[in-house]
Amino acid sequence: MSKFTEYNFAGQKALIRVDFNVPLNAAFEITDDTRITAALPTIKKILKDGGKVILMSHLGRPKDGPTDKYSLRHLVPHLTKLLDGVNVLFANDCIGQEATDKAAAMKPGEVLLLENLRFYKEEEKGDEGFAKKLAGLGDVYINDAFGTAHRAHASTAVIAKFFSPEKRMFGLLMEGEVSSAEKVLNESEKPFTAIIGGAKVSDKILIIENLLERATDIIIGGGMAYTFMKAQGGKIGTSLCEEDRLQMANDLLQKAADKGVRIHLPSDSVIADKFDANAQTSAAPSNAIPDGWMGLDIGPSACDQFANVIKRSKTILWNGPMGVFEMSKFQHGTKAIADAVAEATMDGAFSLVGGGDSVAAVNQFGYTDKVSYVSTGGGAMLEFFEGKDLPGIAAVKS
Repeated sequence: MSKFTEYNFAGQKALIRVDFNVPLNAAFEITDDTRITAALPTIKKILKDGGKVILMSHLGRPKDGPTDKYSLRHLVPHLTKLLDGVNVLFANDCIGQEATDKAAAMKPGEVLLLENLRFYKEEEKGDEGFAKKLAGLGDVYINDAFGTAHRAHASTAVIAKFFSPEKRMFGLLMEGEVSSAEKVLNESEKPFTAIIGGAKVSDKILIIENLLERATDIIIGGGMAYTFMKAQGGKIGTSLCEEDRLQMANDLLQKAADKGVRIHLPSDSVIADKFDANAQTSAAPSNAIPDGWMGLDIGPSACDQFANVIKRSKTILWNGPMGVFEMSKFQHGTKAIADAVAEATMDGAFSLVGGGDSVAAVNQFGYTDKVSYVSTGGGAMLEFFEGKDLPGIAAVKS
């Protein structure tokens, strides 16, 4: 594979797989353009070189072929604005005569956006014939969609084989994602703390097991902490608990002890009498929550306890919130973690935040530029840290 920054795109048609799966409101206006802005540096470098940019993406989960609701044409005005008025053309299909003709007629400095790849079932099936038709539109293939790197789809994994190694590469976004993730997984400076939150142990079991080989400390917060508490004989009231995972939680604690990895569970919790923004709240030890009450955030002692661990770390991975941070009463724990991660980063730690909810929290609290790297790929990031080979990465590298 070629290195993107060293490649000269003059006169070349660069076919880029981007992740423009953005949320739209009822008037088809983009409500969060983070994924589009993340791809701009890659697009602009090609245009600056005098290249031509052909963009392909999916949008939503269309079930029955072309649907206006999922058409990428809704993105053209905003993309034009973000590219400072560059001529953004649109093809009403991602393959076929119109796409071929429009790609062939492009001038250097132009951008062509293809219609939604998922209007074809062949995209998600990883169909080789479909991938070959897409490949025919460009001279060079660039994967800049980390968010779909864990899917073996036609445009993310299969298409790369139709380009010689020097004609396929990662874009700047993908390059940043892959190098940041590899840095944490393979070159982490110790102490290495992984902060794992979220509702279920079952969702995070593989990532925790893989991190037991690498981390010195693992902080567990969010709803999943109560499964660990109950597994150790604690009383958790009506807190979230996976009853069928109690043995697994104890096994993980034992494995960690055997490997000398410190697992940190929240010493106390902010508890509520119901799952509601206006619930009555109180504080209690996480292993002694009264009947009828549930833990919805880590408590003040746990905030201090976790912050102390984070501040002495040299490498930090954060995946998942500490509580129901969408409700202001239960966001203090997640914000305290964000504060500690920002402080550790300022003191020289490398911090990577990945996974939808923790990224949303970092954005909400205005900490995006206070951590080392914020990953755009939720599911992909998770699978990467579970130790899996991601098809979209492997296809470009092989």
